Amino acid sequence: MPVKHDLLQDLGLTKEAVSQSRSADPHLDKLFVQYNEKDAEVVEAEANDAIGVSDDVLRKLKEQRLQIKDKIAQRLSV
Repeated sequence: MPVKHDLLQDLGLTKEAVSQSRSADPHLDKLFVQYNEKDAEVVEAEANDAIGVSDDVLRKLKEQRLQIKDKIAQRLSV
């Protein structure tokens, strides 16, 4: 069963810290929105694996999600 990625746990951050950072940085906020949208696409693709989502498509979605995650991590370290 597909599971949403816990970005905050992956980055070792609290909801409060992220909320403050997102409020102070509109670009960071946009990245979080993009990440959540891409994560939902990955979860949906994994759930629909049996009905024709190719491994290649799923791999590309996961790569895109990882790229957004890397941008978020970089933005938070600035």
